[in-house]
Amino acid sequence: MSPPEGRLPNITVTQLEYLEAVGATPTWSEAASQLGVTISALSQGLAELERRVGLPLFERQGRRRRPTPAAEVVRTHAATVLASTRDVARWARATRQGHDGGLRVGMIDAAAIHHFPDALARFRSERPDVDLRLRVAPSGALLDELSRAELDIVVCVDPGDDDRLDRRALLEEELHVYAPGDLVARPPHDRPGPWVTFPEGSHTRAIIAAALAARGDDFEVVAESNQPEVLREMVRVGMGWSVLPTWVVAQADPGPPLRAEATPLAVRPLVAVRRAGALYHPGAEALFEVLATATAGTDQ
Repeated sequence: MSPPEGRLPNITVTQLEYLEAVGATPTWSEAASQLGVTISALSQGLAELERRVGLPLFERQGRRRRPTPAAEVVRTHAATVLASTRDVARWARATRQGHDGGLRVGMIDAAAIHHFPDALARFRSERPDVDLRLRVAPSGALLDELSRAELDIVVCVDPGDDDRLDRRALLEEELHVYAPGDLVARPPHDRPGPWVTFPEGSHTRAIIAAALAARGDDFEVVAESNQPEVLREMVRVGMGWSVLPTWVVAQADPGPPLRAEATPLAVRPLVAVRRAGALYHPGAEALFEVLATATAGTDQ
């Protein structure tokens, strides 16, 4: 039964946590195990959530229970509530212990190993009181963890306008086309490709695909990797063409792949982001400023 008009439903954080878990795992059994509860407790909690919302959140398909469209709406709400609750719990714990707590930072590999290692070293030197933890992963994974309050700051490829994020521009990386061997000398009417590139869903791949489509080039992908160094080596052994930041190719040893075109195909903007409305964290504020003023790679 839904609450009377004007009254808020008595939804608990635990019920929202249950909903988040079943949406993020393949089975309810795995969700229960992840939460440390029985399947019976999980099922009862979600049934109570349905009752309090007043809408069906799951439907039967054979032996499986699948979320309804209403469940996806509630999950979006749950993500916001749970992230804010984790913020409060972490702030309270740090306050009780008399320090700012750890700072959890996520960076794509280009940011961590090329553009900002000196900035991280400077921050650690200036703020030895902050326990800095770094995670290196693709942009999409880092942004998902940021949304769940598992990270405080993320440096990634710009995800675009999003009211849930506080974004600060850092730099723009040129992306150039590279060809294997003597393929760069093919007649100009031939099209480049096939391609080795970043995986489906990657922010950088979307930038590359859009740029190639804009000039009418096919984008036949024959190999994928999240690591630009791996893509560089795929080009060098002749698997295909690629579009890469210049710093990745400059580091090749014994010799880099051939740049096929004089001008960049596209640029990818890198930004520092945090969740809008997150609780104040002095360490996060300080690192945000260090990143914003850091000198980026000299090849940009």
